[in-house]
Order: sequence, then structure tokens, then C-alpha cells
Amino acid sequence: MIIDTHCHLDDNRYNNDIEEVLQKAKAKGVEKFIIPGADPKTLERAVELCETYDGVYFAVGVHPYDARNYDKAYLEKFVHHPKCVAIGECGLDYYRLPKKDEEIAKEKKLQKEVFVDQILWAKELKKPLIVHIRESSADCLDLLDRYAGDRGGVLHCYNANQSLLQLSEKNFYYGIGGVLTFKNAKKLINVYPDIPQDRLLLETDAPYLTPHPHRGERNEPSYTNLVAQKMSELSGISLEEISQLTTLNAQRLFGF
Repeated sequence: MIIDTHCHLDDNRYNNDIEEVLQKAKAKGVEKFIIPGADPKTLERAVELCETYDGVYFAVGVHPYDARNYDKAYLEKFVHHPKCVAIGECGLDYYRLPKKDEEIAKEKKLQKEVFVDQILWAKELKKPLIVHIRESSADCLDLLDRYAGDRGGVLHCYNANQSLLQLSEKNFYYGIGGVLTFKNAKKLINVYPDIPQDRLLLETDAPYLTPHPHRGERNEPSYTNLVAQKMSELSGISLEEISQLTTLNAQRLFGF
């Protein structure tokens, strides 16, 4: 069995063929799917999918790009749903910051405040975090060190920053997706052997970051097999073992 721990099935690119997408994935051994909470506008769609299909779960949270739309009162309507397994994806993303210094400082401050609030919320609810980190590793590490305790979670689309590996000692896992199959993924390939095997998770980030040889196409959970094959190659263990250990890791983290 394989668990895709991060796939945006609530994206409108799946509106016309979601059943086919899930069937294709299950034919490849993918039995469970987690829809991260990124955009509050699609949260109701995520819940609808979870209530319609077996094996589909969701998280509640706000992506740093949508920090201005963080409405905790609205999110609280969904967080106690029996299929809500995590808080996030939340975090920091400095890739598209404003150009003026004062606007940069204001944006970073907002993202940090919203991130910390979600970290504390996860601790209160005893749910794991799904963490988004882009060009913000030092600040994310600082905030997780200060506020997360041992609550743990997953560093979604792990960015190969070596310093973040210390979080494995605080119950954090590392989401590995299609980037591992890219020809220019040398940094991730080099750091991959240093990730503890009991902290590895499979993900696609579908419909984004489609693995080779399907780059340029819409990503789907069925492509977790391509990521698992690359992990098997780099780990020196069988594809079956990769599937087993990543599934056990996901079950341990998300309480399946």
C-alpha cells in the first residue's frame, strides 16, 4: 500500500475526472490520500471529497501566500471532522516577496504570525503539522524550534536544507515528491541518504511538480510509484520495502 500524503485533489483541474484519478491511483497501490488545506476557498470541496470517497482525508490550514485570508473561526468549523488529520499546509514562503523593504518586513511579519498561530493550534488539537518552506529555512527552523515542541509533522516537499534534518529528532518527517526525479535535483539527491528512513514520506503535490517522465503534464497520485522507484534506487532497498516503510511512517504520523 502507498499513501500520498500531499495531493490537492480539491483543485479544479480534477473536477471532471476525480473518480478516474482515484481509480488509476488505486490500481497502482495508492490507498490513502491527504488533501492539504491551502486555500480556504476550496476547503468545502476537500471535505466533500472526503465524505464521498474512502481513503481520502484532509487537513485544515492556510498556505503562506494566503496569510491575509487566515480566518481561524471559519477553519474551526472543519477541524473536528473525523477525516481531518492535520493542520496545514502552513509555513513561510519568501519566493514572491514585495520589492520595497518596508513591504517585505510587513509580509514576513504577517506570514510568521499566521504560521505561529497554526503551530500552536496543532499543539492544542494534538494534530501534526504540514509545513511549507520556500526560501525561508532559517526562519521556519527558528519558529518550529521555539513553538512546535515535539508535536511534529511533515516538511512538505523537503527542500534539501541540511539544517532542517535536526527536526527529525522532534518528530518531523520529510515529504519526498516528484522533484527527486528531476535531472537538476542534485542537492536533494545528495542529502537524501542523510534522511532517516523512519522519517520518509511519499507525496506528489498533485497537480504540481509532476515527476519525470511526465513533466509538463498534470500530476496525479498514481505517479507516487515513480517517486518510490527513485527512492528505492537511492536507498538500495526494494520498491516493496519503500512502499512499506513510507506507509508505516504515514500511519504513525497521521494516526491512520
